[in-house]
Amino acid sequence: MAFTFSAGSLVKARGREWVVLPESEPDLLVLRPLGGSDDDIAAVFPFEPVDEARFAPPEPTDLGDQRAAGLLRTALRVGFRSGAGPFRSLAGIAVEPRAYQLVPLLMALRQKTVRMLISDDVGIGKTVEAGLIASELLAQGEATGLAVLCSPALAEQWQQELRSKFGIDAELVLASTVSRLERGLDLGQSLFDKHPNVIVSTDFIKSPRHRDDFVRHCPDLVIVDEAHTCVTADDTSASAQSQLRHELLRRVAEDADRHLLLVTATPHSGKESAFRNLLGLVKPELAQVNLESEAGRKLLAQHFVARKRADVRQYLTKEDGLADDSLAERTAFPSDRYFKDETYKLSPEYRALLDDAIAYASERVEEAGGQGKREARIAWWSAIALLRSLVSSPRAAAQTLTTRSAAAIAASAEEADKLGAPLNSDAADSDAMEGMDVAPGAETDEASAKSRLAELAELAERATQLEGPEKDLKLKALIKQLKALLADGYNPIVFCRYIPTAKYLAEQLANAPERKKRGPLGAKTVVKAVTGELSPQQRIERIEELATEAGEDAAARRVLIATDCLSEGVNLQHYFDAVVHYDLAWNPTRHDQREGRVDRYGQRRDEVRVITLYGDDNGIDGKVLEVLIKKHRQIKKDLGISVSVPDELSTGVTDAIVEWLLMRGRENQDALFSADAFKVSKEKLENDWNSAAERERTSRSRFAQRSIHPEEVAREVASIREALGGAGEIRTFVRESLGALGAVLRGEGEDFTAQVGGTPAGLRDALASAVGAEVIEKDRAIPFRTDPAVARGEAALVRTDPVVGALASHVLNAALDTQAEGARPARRCGVITTDAVSTRTTLLLVRYRFHLTLPSRHGERQLVAEDARLLAFEGAPRNAVWLPQERAADLLDATASENTDPHFGERTMTRILGQLTDVEEHLRAYGEELAAELDAAHRRVRAASGEIVRGLSVTAQKEADILGAYVYLPATTSVPAGASA
Repeated sequence: MAFTFSAGSLVKARGREWVVLPESEPDLLVLRPLGGSDDDIAAVFPFEPVDEARFAPPEPTDLGDQRAAGLLRTALRVGFRSGAGPFRSLAGIAVEPRAYQLVPLLMALRQKTVRMLISDDVGIGKTVEAGLIASELLAQGEATGLAVLCSPALAEQWQQELRSKFGIDAELVLASTVSRLERGLDLGQSLFDKHPNVIVSTDFIKSPRHRDDFVRHCPDLVIVDEAHTCVTADDTSASAQSQLRHELLRRVAEDADRHLLLVTATPHSGKESAFRNLLGLVKPELAQVNLESEAGRKLLAQHFVARKRADVRQYLTKEDGLADDSLAERTAFPSDRYFKDETYKLSPEYRALLDDAIAYASERVEEAGGQGKREARIAWWSAIALLRSLVSSPRAAAQTLTTRSAAAIAASAEEADKLGAPLNSDAADSDAMEGMDVAPGAETDEASAKSRLAELAELAERATQLEGPEKDLKLKALIKQLKALLADGYNPIVFCRYIPTAKYLAEQLANAPERKKRGPLGAKTVVKAVTGELSPQQRIERIEELATEAGEDAAARRVLIATDCLSEGVNLQHYFDAVVHYDLAWNPTRHDQREGRVDRYGQRRDEVRVITLYGDDNGIDGKVLEVLIKKHRQIKKDLGISVSVPDELSTGVTDAIVEWLLMRGRENQDALFSADAFKVSKEKLENDWNSAAERERTSRSRFAQRSIHPEEVAREVASIREALGGAGEIRTFVRESLGALGAVLRGEGEDFTAQVGGTPAGLRDALASAVGAEVIEKDRAIPFRTDPAVARGEAALVRTDPVVGALASHVLNAALDTQAEGARPARRCGVITTDAVSTRTTLLLVRYRFHLTLPSRHGERQLVAEDARLLAFEGAPRNAVWLPQERAADLLDATASENTDPHFGERTMTRILGQLTDVEEHLRAYGEELAAELDAAHRRVRAASGEIVRGLSVTAQKEADILGAYVYLPATTSVPAGASA
């Protein structure tokens, strides 16, 4: 027996109700549970009993109070996972995007093949913007698979973001996982065919051996993180690794039908040609087009979005050209960074050690200079390693003095530079941060004579004797600054250059109860270190351990000691709000990356503090701070964004500083600024840096995002909020529902807390998976925040938060089940006597189902979507006077002016429900109006491409479901208790 149910029909099978999906065949029904998600889809064969189901009408005896209608509507809308609007994925993702984050999505949906360069400033949310586009393309069927190319250190974070926020499960393809993945393949199968969604290490996949297989089987949607590292400028010699990355991307971009999203906060990297090469990957003609012309700028505007925080801090306001501020959105970025440069002087013992080390290094460099280019470069890198580690800490110095130089194995001068530079410089576009925080060695083959080794060992022993704040005055200065930060309520991150330094600081600062040692920062301060010795996942776990150990005690403080393995990608704004640069980086971009870990969206501090420690008399720090760090800050202050200093120019300046130090020692350092070699390097750096800043300034104004007008964004935001609910509605729903269910609420402002120990067991079980079983078992308060960027254990007052979702599911199920035990905040009926109406008014909560035909380049997709609407009429159903939508929504805020007799209310409700057949024609007509509006919205969003909308259709499924009916009676005509109806 064949099935005859059409898509969108309501059926009953296996003891529950389902919606028939378009994938169904005459001999197979594909069903989604009513109110369920795509994860619950099931298939039913003809031998199973399936009956047509009509949604049960409300029961007039099950009357609720004045809140019942609003709570039921919100609970229903929160549960929608298949919205009917043009953004298919927004109802199902676990993140509520800011309005400005919809701009790249709107730009993408106007392209048949999406090619975008997303270059918003650090901390604005580029990962969310890329994830929105990816989830939408996958939901619409425009893409069938996804590959994210990123550094291995960020792979697990990308995996977590995609899974937790967008419901996309992606497999990690890293050097450490590929063997396991390949063991599960069939003969001749590519792992990129087996796993449609992957997160791939760019450095692993760029080698020709792996690259060719990836390019052949590459998914049709690719996101490239930190895309600026995959291109180089035409006038500089690129490293072999950069060339391999560029070749990989070039071949991926060659397929004109492949969606490609390039993500970077620094598209220029100080070089115009590098920017052009990046644009060429997006669209080949952009590499050559005249961007000074109107046509060139118009072409670029379709594919390029780059905004500063100032552009989006306040959005959709009258200043953006809107009529009013009703949709205005204010994003709480920190207003500014507070910079403080703190100096310290070396102790006499430390000064003597540094002088002797400089003399040793100078002698070695001079001696090696007469032995050949290879020997000279090895000695040079060994000298830099020794000087930088000595300036860092006694522990790093001792380890460097007793470790062989990485450059010592080089067979040529060029190879020595390749081996020595990554460990000793801080290039902004280094191939990878992994392994770069180890202490570099100072021993060389030429230094293997016993006298040399003995000299190095003696220096190392002296360094070891300097540990502790008494002789290490840099550590003493750090303790002073940390105490001040902690006293002001800050939780700082201390960034170091080397692993030994990070470990040394953690030992010196942490409490050690087992050894009865109390650290200098107080008994309630928890200190932990995170270095490159830990895997990326272990780093996250260590940070979580730190947060857990510190706990919720207001007096507890967190101090994280970290190397630059945390300076990129990992977001730390929920736990930390200050940065201390213990070791100066020799490229200021690295400082900006460090600070960007806490100074970003979600940071609750309005002011992030940045403290930079520098040595007044070590011969290096003061010059680096003056020439590089302060210049970088000034440019950022002037422009509002960071502008990278070209690596070769930064290196030129630091080389000149080191060379002067080796030749002249620490004395007479002021003369360095008048030295010819230094003046040339400094002037060239300033000229090129200023030029790069001017290009960036011009670019940001000339190429500012203008392809999507704020009015267009406002229209879609209003539509989304109408269909899915806004922040105010969610806040009211959570407070009223939890209060009715027995929770203890504290806080009268927008943010509040709730203890749920007194709520029904079913709700507590559902909440445990969202906030943790321990929070529920110990009845800890759950903080509810208006800001959607919340930390673990907190809940955001947005519909996509798992806590809100669990609460909505409980409220909806309880409302639909009249036999449910315990409190039921939402009901399907209600009779309210109120001053808000002057004649009897009936409010209906109606659920519509729509059958959508969405064309894509992979063929048409048939979908079923839902929408809930409020409709209200005055008078009797037969002669209904229908009210505008705004008036219907206003009834949710109506309050009872007096009690309504329950018996009278039940009789009134029975009579109204019995007459609702008279409004079915209006409900059908309104459903057809909604279908037409939705059809127009889909076409509007995809307006730029006729091919995308050809064949699109939206049809309302008959009949609509009346989920709730509520009668509002004017107070002057209310019937007293005991009167007849």
